[in-house]
Amino acid sequence: MDGSVPQQRISLRYLSVAQLTSAVERSHARLCAVLVLLSLACFLPGFTTLQPMDRDEPRYAQASKQMLETGDFVDIRFQDEARNKKPVGIYWMQSVTVSLGQALGVPEARTTVALYRIPSLFGAVATVLLTYWAALAFFGRRGAFLTAALMATCVILMVEARLAKTDAMLTACSVAVMGGLARAYLSRGAGTLPRRALWLFWTGFALGILIKGPLIVMFAGLAAAVLSYKERSGRWLMTLKPWQGLAFTLAVVLPWFIAIAINTNGAFYAEAIGHDMLGKVGTAQKVHWAPPGFYLISFFATFWPGAILAAIAVPFAWIHRREEPVAFALAWIVPSWIVFEAVPTKLPHYTLPLLPAVAIITVMAIARHFVGPQRPAAKLATVLIPFIPVGLTIGLSTIGWTFDGMIPFRALPFLVVSSLLALWAWWLFVKNRMVATLWASFVSAVFLAIGVFGFAQLDLRSLKVSGRLAEAAHNVPCADPVVGTLGYREPSLVFLTGTNLEMIDSGAQASAFLNQGGCRVVFVEKRYEGEFRTENERLKQEPTLSTRIQGFNINSGRRVDIAVYGMGF
Repeated sequence: MDGSVPQQRISLRYLSVAQLTSAVERSHARLCAVLVLLSLACFLPGFTTLQPMDRDEPRYAQASKQMLETGDFVDIRFQDEARNKKPVGIYWMQSVTVSLGQALGVPEARTTVALYRIPSLFGAVATVLLTYWAALAFFGRRGAFLTAALMATCVILMVEARLAKTDAMLTACSVAVMGGLARAYLSRGAGTLPRRALWLFWTGFALGILIKGPLIVMFAGLAAAVLSYKERSGRWLMTLKPWQGLAFTLAVVLPWFIAIAINTNGAFYAEAIGHDMLGKVGTAQKVHWAPPGFYLISFFATFWPGAILAAIAVPFAWIHRREEPVAFALAWIVPSWIVFEAVPTKLPHYTLPLLPAVAIITVMAIARHFVGPQRPAAKLATVLIPFIPVGLTIGLSTIGWTFDGMIPFRALPFLVVSSLLALWAWWLFVKNRMVATLWASFVSAVFLAIGVFGFAQLDLRSLKVSGRLAEAAHNVPCADPVVGTLGYREPSLVFLTGTNLEMIDSGAQASAFLNQGGCRVVFVEKRYEGEFRTENERLKQEPTLSTRIQGFNINSGRRVDIAVYGMGF
């Protein structure tokens, strides 16, 4: 994990704390082992028990499942609909992990969402380790460790580690690329880069394209353009061996891009570029519009617990913007951040690949005594550190009582401990014990993850509508019923009940669906039940009401009341 640039290191010797013993600091391997343990403590609670989170996660998982069902690993589909949005990389990774799960005897592997999440878990852990590697271009081991720990404990990476999507793996690829680019810039004139840096850069670049298309090109390209303008030359990029690297990239990505063009007669590119990518630029897709400034505001939640410390470090970044390490970190963050703020479609995870650079600047500012209680309003602003866990404790208790008539008592001890540790972190900040503040925040994040993901979500049954419906269909007294749904159409229901789930548009159609014979189950939202019953009376059929599922649909923001009817049993 070496490859640091000695002449660019910033001294962190004064940051000696008891928690990070000299024995651990003696080797990269020991520090990386601690980072892996910290990451798993933050990422694993609730990993296997959290329901498929609508709507993007089950769409990815279902498309991967259909690849396994059909044996077609080129075309990407959700039921009968072509999913021409993102390249194939994450679907292949998910297909591999599910196939391994099947081979190892995992029951119902294809509907076990945790197996589809494994690439994201690997991506999140890789993000932390690669952040450590990237930060070695700026610091010694201790500074790099603290930078990586800020990533391991930030809220948005904890969330993405548990979702079967592209973002955790894309971030890992981005950090690999930017770590290589940092070495090329900070050591320009020192000859060729180490093979490890070149290998990580181009592997991350190629995989990033195969996972999420041109985004990784934007991150690296904008940073390189800004830095080349600053230096009035782009010759420093030649140390990355661009011709060999681009040839390697094309060898990795071209086979599938050619295959999908042939398979879809070019429709993939028309939709992926014309609709998905340019649609986000021109109009806010779906319901994800937000004004410019959204990411600056959401940052204080997504990058907790380090967010407020990063905010205090902003003047440091401006004052020292001409210093090469700071200039590189700003080139990593600012141009891409501006693009994200300008695009109408906004989601909190879009800026995740930029956060390692934020962590680097934060630790730089701490190392130089810039971040501390002496800054204007810092003592008051850092109340945000305990505010997040305290707010979640109150919020989850309120949600549990409102929708399920109970408080998530199993989660409360962990949430309370997290809140107390965060309060202690604030007190340590006030006392100007900065690294101790970080460590208290890290441990607070671990307890928060256990409380929220490990226990609280288990008790919020009203939010697990799809899982309860799938269980109801599974429990009818016949094997392999044909299932349809009227009203409730979340992708998680397709993933959990089966690819052939029939989408029904009216109560009359639901009644006709049951009348087709055989063992059949239909989910009918209450608003359609009147028409459904009227049609049943006309057809002189009496379907069995198996159960009713009541809950709350997070995506629509409304309560649902769904009846489970069946015939043929």
